[in-house]
Amino acid sequence: MSYEKVLQAKHVVIGTKQTVKALGQGTVKEVVVAKDADHKVIAKVVNAAEEKFVPVLYVDSMRKLGKACGIDVGAATIAIIN
Repeated sequence: MSYEKVLQAKHVVIGTKQTVKALGQGTVKEVVVAKDADHKVIAKVVNAAEEKFVPVLYVDSMRKLGKACGIDVGAATIAIIN
């Protein structure tokens, strides 16, 4: 499951703006997107990842994704950095 990948990752970037920025810098290994996030919010991240040929993994819950990152709020997207 992708939550375990997030927990095991040494470096992650949390949030859509930061994820898009990291994708532009070319430092992203994988992107994790919460299925329950607003489509308008995640569309830019998914498109940027596809342009850079970065794999996009989907998880069920923003809240669980945020918890896996060690924050108390939900996270729509995160990037696992090389």
